[in-house]
This record gives sequence, C-alpha cells and structure tokens, in this order.
Amino acid sequence: MVVAKVAPHGEHFAVITFRGESLAGFLSLSFDDHVKFMFHGPDGEQVRRDYTPRRFDSQSGELTIEFALHGSGAASTWAREAQPGQRAIIGGPRGSMIIPLDLDWHLLAGDVSALPAIRRRIAELPANASAIVVAAVDAGDRFLPATDAHVEVHWVDDEAALLAAMRALPLPPGDGFAWAAGEAGAMRRLREVLIQEKCLAKEATRVSAYWKRGVADHHENVS
Repeated sequence: MVVAKVAPHGEHFAVITFRGESLAGFLSLSFDDHVKFMFHGPDGEQVRRDYTPRRFDSQSGELTIEFALHGSGAASTWAREAQPGQRAIIGGPRGSMIIPLDLDWHLLAGDVSALPAIRRRIAELPANASAIVVAAVDAGDRFLPATDAHVEVHWVDDEAALLAAMRALPLPPGDGFAWAAGEAGAMRRLREVLIQEKCLAKEATRVSAYWKRGVADHHENVS
C-alpha cells in the first residue's frame, strides 16, 4: 500500500493515512488492536513495528495511523520523512479484545505510546459513558478528540508521576475496566497498583508493554 496523506499532530506525532487494494475488508474491532507495520530501512533490511489502527474509513479504503516522532528509531525516522506515494506493508490485526462500552467507568492510562489507543477509545465512547484518562505526555501532545462522553483527564510529566497519580486516584463505584500501556517496567509497577492496591479483579484490567528500554521491537501483555 502507499502513503496517501501525511499531517503533523501535536508536537511529536504525525498522522499518516494509507491507501491500497490490500486494505479491502480491513477490520479492527478494538481500540487497542495492533497492526504490524513493515518497511525497508536504509540498509535494505525489513523493519517491523506494532501500531494501533487509529481509524479506518471503509468507504474511502483509507487507514490512519498515528506515529510518535520521539527519538531516532527506525520507525520514527520513517514517519518523519514519509511522503505521499511512499510504500509500506501493513498486516493484521490478528485478534481483538472487546471491552464493552456500557461499563460504569473506563480507566485509560499510560505514556505517549498509549496515546493513539487512548484517543481512539475516547472517540468511540458513547455519550453516556464515563472515562478517566491518566497519561504521561509532553505538553504539546496533551489533547484528546472531541467527545460527548464525560472524560476526566489527568496529564502528568513522567512515569513516576503517572504511578503517583494512579495511587492517588479514587476509582468510581460500579463496574469498570482499567486499561494501561507503556514502558514494560513501568507497566509492571502500574499493574501492581491496580491489582494489589486498588483491588481490581484481574479480568477487569488489561496492561500491556508497548515498548521496553534498550529493546528495538517489544510488545507484550503484562496482564
């Protein structure tokens, strides 16, 4: 498939839209789905990274992905230099975990790597939904899509502040679900906060490691 459009999104993101016949029948049922994004690096070797499908327009056949532009990683460099007509390969998603929309509350937490999934979830929530967002994000990227849902937002500066904010956060009454994603070590600590300190049932949480310090390509479910 090819790049159709490239646009800046905040200070450290680019929104890239792809178009191609291979997207026919594309289906992404969950906000934390992942596609495998593949391209050839400067040395000719194929690079593979996981990304959240931000939006798919079945009428136009266009898939939109938000790329974080932090650092000098291969995928960030590709996205920073992307131009219409440039080619890439996108596979998946392979499976979806469906989290009901009609819960009493939704907790969405993480670092900048979680932001595309958080934005997608907020955009998909119905008007009567209630959500809490706790995210460690730079000031220039602290925005969410318009929504009719009730959303309480806590922006923080780093991982330590994220964990502190989660510890201090009183969870609403009723049935809810806590979703979080970010750096592997931080997510393991955050999972302990949710399970041990907040006493949430394991089945009411999903915590994922979207990246790991010192590892180029890392993705795992912590819980």
